[in-house]
Amino acid sequence: MTNLFRNKAFLIVTSSDILQNLAIWIRNMAILYFIMEQTKGEDPIAISLITVIEYLPIFVFSFIGGALADRWKPKRTMICGDILSFLSIIAIIVVLNSGYWKVLYAATFVSSIVSQFAQPSSVKIVRRNVEEENVQAAVAITQSSQSLFLILGPIIGTFIYTSFGIDMSLYSLLVLFLVSPILLSFLPKDPDHEASGSTLISDIKEGWRYVTGSSSLRLLALVFGFVGLSSGLIQPLEIFIITERLGLEQTHLQFLSGVSGAGLLVGGGIAATISSKLNQNVTLVVSLICLGLATVGEALSGWLWLTLLFSFLGSISLAFTNVVISTFLVSRIDEHLIGRVNGLITPLFMGAILIGSTLSGVLMNSTSLLTVYVLSAFVLFIGVLPGLRIQFQGPRQQVSSGIAK
Repeated sequence: MTNLFRNKAFLIVTSSDILQNLAIWIRNMAILYFIMEQTKGEDPIAISLITVIEYLPIFVFSFIGGALADRWKPKRTMICGDILSFLSIIAIIVVLNSGYWKVLYAATFVSSIVSQFAQPSSVKIVRRNVEEENVQAAVAITQSSQSLFLILGPIIGTFIYTSFGIDMSLYSLLVLFLVSPILLSFLPKDPDHEASGSTLISDIKEGWRYVTGSSSLRLLALVFGFVGLSSGLIQPLEIFIITERLGLEQTHLQFLSGVSGAGLLVGGGIAATISSKLNQNVTLVVSLICLGLATVGEALSGWLWLTLLFSFLGSISLAFTNVVISTFLVSRIDEHLIGRVNGLITPLFMGAILIGSTLSGVLMNSTSLLTVYVLSAFVLFIGVLPGLRIQFQGPRQQVSSGIAK
């Protein structure tokens, strides 16, 4: 793994991802607090609209963005995305100074759209410049940095807004979106490639055939869907673990969230160190089983410290699950199709989360909190079955065999 930290491209992409994550959290916290101030906290629709605008582009633009990212040069795509974000923030500052605060929704919308193009481009750069034996460690480090911002992001974003206000929050975004493309400019030059002559629609169809034609990719997508559904079932109900199961004030939820983020961070760090030495099928299956058991334990616990322990262990298991799945998507997919494959599987995961979140409240009202958590664990146990059949080893051609010639 020492060679990984000497890899110029990996260090640049990771640094850019860190800046992007920091910008996202500063943006999210600033917009949340500012809109709550403007509506005096009495308009839940205005607050929930933030989440809708953030996730809607994932469904609308993810697959299209992935297909276009496969057609475009990744370095140029990421730099153009940061510049577009920079210009959009300038426009928002100008409009906001005129008193039209609803323009802040546009900041979230533009940023979410840009990420649908930038994320697959980032994956392509890692795939192109990192040796295959280091890919799993690279993915684990990326996952860990994202988990770190689950802990630090809200703190940093809240501090900047409460200390300096909305204007300084937006100005800090300008700095981050300016530094990121400067860093990315030091990446190796994108190799020239001949235009395929195909249309965007035909590229999208090729990506669909690629996924549906590979049994391992279909199974992986199925596992990812089960993980998303399981997560969605319990995400909205964590507050009831605190208030109903433990009988504590709702403010104790912050401890549960913090421990969960810490578990993802630690799990990502451990995975970066040892996961390349482990059998990926076994790692995926054991992680899913441990996550399911920790989910049930969290619901059964009657003590805060034990609940936090189960949450921590479950998050470590989730980190390993994410690393195994992400490593497959980075290392086992033909480079020219990475964007389209990610663009197809990501909406599946997000859709499963939203379905689970929609059902969770109804199921809890008709049954009980414990029943929903047990159901969430059962969904994970079902995910073990397709997980056992995924072929993580073997020549890459096995994955690409589904493309019609």
